[in-house]
Amino acid sequence: MKKPAILLLENGHHFKGFSFGAIGTTGGEVCFNTSMTGYQEILTDPSYCGQIVTMTTPQIGNYGVNPEDIESDKIQAKGFIVREASPIPSNYRSTQSLDEYLSESDVVGIQGIDTRALTRLLRDEGAMNGIISSDTLDLDILKSKLAKVPSMAGQDLVQQVSCTESWTWPSTTKPTAYRVVALDFGIKHNIIRQLAENDCEVTIVPATTPARDILDLNPDGIFLSNGPGDPEPVGYAIQTVKVLAGEKPIFGICLGHQILSLAMGAKTYKLKFGHRGGNHPVRNEQNGTVEITSQNHGFAVNPNSLPDTLEVSHVNLNDETLEGVRCTHIPAFSVQYHPEASPGPHDSRYLFKEFITMMDEHAKKN
Repeated sequence: MKKPAILLLENGHHFKGFSFGAIGTTGGEVCFNTSMTGYQEILTDPSYCGQIVTMTTPQIGNYGVNPEDIESDKIQAKGFIVREASPIPSNYRSTQSLDEYLSESDVVGIQGIDTRALTRLLRDEGAMNGIISSDTLDLDILKSKLAKVPSMAGQDLVQQVSCTESWTWPSTTKPTAYRVVALDFGIKHNIIRQLAENDCEVTIVPATTPARDILDLNPDGIFLSNGPGDPEPVGYAIQTVKVLAGEKPIFGICLGHQILSLAMGAKTYKLKFGHRGGNHPVRNEQNGTVEITSQNHGFAVNPNSLPDTLEVSHVNLNDETLEGVRCTHIPAFSVQYHPEASPGPHDSRYLFKEFITMMDEHAKKN
């Protein structure tokens, strides 16, 4: 027998369904992702720390999970919502079902609800906090617990996902051509893998690492990683980037893009329901081409706040939000979306090559 479960949103709406994964209660900001595949990468992406993820694709879990397709060392999402969780995984790489994976990770999920209705509600009213429970269906009890779930805005979630000690991912080529230091705000494995495949040895350092310690490693370039939540509370990293700016070439992705922009004097704001999925069209303002991109963010940089030292490099064609900037006075650039994808299209992987070119040009000048 399937155990009943319930999803309660802060606006009072609730959805009744059935439990899958761990039995329990969990709260967080409820958001939706439009990707058709890649649920394991999504669950393990540190950028989802503090969030309950809704998948808009009706059936999830049909190809199971495996130990290779992870983006960090554990599931980072607070909870998982699907229309139907496939009970039978079918793929030669699969080692267990999604239900088993969530259960052993103690992550609470709910299935059997109308995810189309939930997605429309989130689009109309915006992302909001919610709570999933298979422990109790008592709405009064859940309302009391939900009131204690903190808002995403104003939280520094980076310190929940950043590494505590430095570590190194070797280049896949010998000899290594470039040394890159990556500030870990919640870095995805496939970002590191893309750098390694482009002749980079990557040293990943904690988000709180001072600028002087980073420069003492004598890197050829500095990478600012993706990560969860609101960028403005991550003031220590913003100050670090202010010091690093101009010293070495800088490339930022997602939260790293927002932190670079804030360090340059721009402002950020919270999007109504965010961009999450593998099918977002972005226009490259430098050559007019359109890239289909993978995205996962709930905050964005305000284009009207850009100083003269920043220029817009990419724009989202769905809603005209800013998707990339370049510094006009120093070797630094960043994008809001995920060129490494995983999951998603590979249209934007050229950006890693541009980082390599930037490091080459900087080395020639110095």
